[in-house]
Formats: sequence, C-alpha cells, structure tokens
Amino acid sequence: MPVLQLGNIQKRFPGVYALRGVSLEVHAGEVVALLGENGAGKSTLMKIAGGIEQPDSGDVLVDGARVVMRDARTATLLGIAFIHQELNLLDNLDVAGNMLLGREPRSGPLRLLDRARMRDIVRPYLDQLNVDVSPDTPVAVLSIAQQQLVEIAKALSLEARVLIMDEPSSSLTLAETSRLHDVVAGLRQRGVAVIYITHRLGEVQAIADRAVVLRDGANAGALARDELTHDNMIRLMVGREIDVDRRAGERRPEREYFSVEGLRTRRYPQHAVSFAAGRGEILGLAGLVGAGRSEVARAIFGVETPVAGRIVLDGTTLTIADPADAIRHGVFLVPEDRRVSGLVVDFSIRENVSLPSLGRYATYGLVSRAQEEEAASAVCRQLQVKAPSIEVKTATLSGGNQQKVVLAKWLALGPRVLIVDEPTRGIDVGAKAEIYRLLRGLAREGVSIVAISSDMEEILHLCDRVAVMHEGRLTGILEHDDCTEERIMTLAVGQQ
Repeated sequence: MPVLQLGNIQKRFPGVYALRGVSLEVHAGEVVALLGENGAGKSTLMKIAGGIEQPDSGDVLVDGARVVMRDARTATLLGIAFIHQELNLLDNLDVAGNMLLGREPRSGPLRLLDRARMRDIVRPYLDQLNVDVSPDTPVAVLSIAQQQLVEIAKALSLEARVLIMDEPSSSLTLAETSRLHDVVAGLRQRGVAVIYITHRLGEVQAIADRAVVLRDGANAGALARDELTHDNMIRLMVGREIDVDRRAGERRPEREYFSVEGLRTRRYPQHAVSFAAGRGEILGLAGLVGAGRSEVARAIFGVETPVAGRIVLDGTTLTIADPADAIRHGVFLVPEDRRVSGLVVDFSIRENVSLPSLGRYATYGLVSRAQEEEAASAVCRQLQVKAPSIEVKTATLSGGNQQKVVLAKWLALGPRVLIVDEPTRGIDVGAKAEIYRLLRGLAREGVSIVAISSDMEEILHLCDRVAVMHEGRLTGILEHDDCTEERIMTLAVGQQ
C-alpha cells in the first residue's frame, strides 16, 4: 500500500489552471523523481501534499486513509516533511532556532529554552550532511548553499515518513550533492519515502527508483528505473527536442577587455584575486561553497567594499564605490538569490525592469508610464518572458521567468560586463537552454560575461574558459580544451 497517494488533484489560481487531475503515489522506501518544466505544477502538487495549499478537488490519502491537509502542521503530524525550493528560514534566528522552530525543548519552572539540549539535538543532523557551521550561527551570515543544507537538516530532524525535496541541490556543489545522495540512499534503506524534484537529470538517473513527469499541470507519463534516460525524460517533460547552443570555446576573444587586478575581499583579505575576461567571452568562476566567488562578484559590483584591488574596463580604471557606480559603467550583477537580491517580488514585471533606470523614463522627476511599458514589453518579448502581462507581480512567475526578468532589467541598459551568479539555479531544462542561448547571444554582441556556477555540467558546457577558486584564492585558470570535471575539482580543493 502506498504511504502517500494524491488522486485526481485539481487546483486553479486566478488566471491559470495549475493542476488538471494529477495523480501520484509513493511507497515506503522508494525514491520517486517528480519532473517537469517550471510552471508544470510540481511545486503546487507538493504544497498540497504538505498542507500549504488546498486542492479544489481530488483526494489525499495516507496509508490508504483519506485525510484533509488543513495546514503544514497537519502534514507534519502525519509524517510528511517538505524542503522548499525557496528557502524558508528566519534570518533573525540561529541554526538551532530555525531547525527546531515550534519544537524547542524547554526546562525549568519558567519553561525557558534549553539551549544546550537544542545544540545536542541538531548537531547530529548537521554532521550527517557535513555542514561545517555551529548550531549557534545566525542564519543571516550563512551562504545560500549553507542555508540550503540547514533546510535539509531541518527536514531530516523531523524524522518524517515521507520527505518531499524541492530542488534540494540547486545551490550545492558536486561534493555536497554527492553527500546529499548518500543521505537519500540512507533514508530509502530506513523505509522513508522520498519525492525528489530536480532539474538536474543526472541526479534522477543516480538516485531515483522511478520518475513521474508533469506537463502543463497534467500527468505526462511515468518512467521505470530502466527507462530513466536523458532523452526519455526530456521527451516527456517538454514534448519536443531541446536544441542547446554548444559553441563554448570556439572563439578566442581578446583577454584584456575586462580585468580584475589584485582584488582582496573582506572575507579573504589575505588573498589577492586577479583575472581577465575578453570582449565576447564567457569566463566561468568555479569552486566549492565558501571559495569566495560571490564575494568577488559583490566587490566588483560595489555591494561590498574591497580591501584592495582595481577593476579595469577597456583600458580605463573604474571607480566603483556602490552599485550605482557599477551601473553607470555598464557593469551589472545577476545575484545568486533572485527573489531576495535580484527582484522586488511584490512589484510588477514593468516596475522591476525599469527600476535601475527610472531616470531614462522621467521628465522633471515624473516617470512616463508609457515609456516604461514600451521598454519593458520590448525586452520581455526579446527574452520570451511567459506572463499574462507585464503588470503581473513577479512573485507569481515561475523561477525561469523570474530569472529572465532579472536579466531583462539589465538588458534594457545595454551591459558591457555581466556577472551572473548561479544563473540557472532552480530552472528547468527548457528555460535553462533559453538562458544559455541568451548569454551566448550577449557574448556574440561583445558583452564580457563572468558566470559563477556550482553546476559542473553548466560550467563545462557554457564557458569559454574556467577560473577556479579555493578559500579566497585563485588556484588556476583552464582553457576550454583543458577543462574536465577532474581538473576543476582538483583546483577547487586547493591542489595545483
């Protein structure tokens, strides 16, 4: 008997049919991959299983008995835990406080928090994932990858019978993802049912017992273990062949267009980082979590003040004290966390696209709505942003379309240098191919691109050259023909 069954689930939101009679079941000790493009309905289906959303119709059964998932607490009591795609941690609490929120042990007549007991409870789950942070560490100071690992550890601490993982490895490196796969294998052996949502199809082949595929809010098909080939998964997910631009490394652009010289970040002031990217080149920046890649990106863009170093663009040394300076020079950053740092999710597409350049659409301080609409519509057509109109809130868009809006606001300004930090995090294979084609197209137009990614396949496929960092220092730069997974990982762990 399945431990969890979802039968003929229907769900409609204003203006969109999210789920059209979707069914899914998972047995104890089974890993089921749930696949589909962004907007296919995967996350909505799992939110219904986790009690976060209510279905318009259909049945949810646990151990064969029909249940009503009134809220997330009901799901937790029934043994269903959910690792969300968008991180669900509280910045004002530490790691232990987040992991045990609402379940904190208390002691004494005043029922005060037992901090020592909290540390003892959470530490084994952090150790299980090799998370090198203290239970007392404030979540606000953790990187996105560390926060994702804490989110996973939090779910493990619930000792659930069904564990739903929505893009759990989207910010993790190869080594961390491998460790996560070991944890999933251990859960399977203990009889835990795992529903695993991912856009990394190699992961599906590595860990899944079978796959269920959704397309346009409906069941598109299922694949048994021996049917989990890349082509089969793509065919069911998108219903078409994906034509990916594979021209990385073909050209040898001039290397002195954009250069970073002797840059020392506040996190790693003892190490100077220097590299150059040519006009029309995509330079990859690889490394493990904590290597200092995002710190370099933020220092270039003026979000953080570097300890030392200079930035040269087309022979001119730039003075960048803040992001406004970087924008004036045509140096733009697409940040790692698009919802927190890249977008104002309660703003419309139009407002997000025009936000960095309101002066272009203003006369005597008054912004022309018509000019905003014209510019936003043009760039959204160029990027094929899928939305009912440019007036919808970006919070309602899929991850891939949100990322396109982040890119759209910079494209409207004509970038000279574009730094993209985890450009396809949490994005499906179809949208990922579109982002790749967009970045390649920008490079062909002469834009210098620095791409930071934890996805090894992405680094190897997209980039003309790869610079590798380890603990704040640059350990090597590989030409495209010399790039292999083994060579990148060797440099990433600090070996020459």
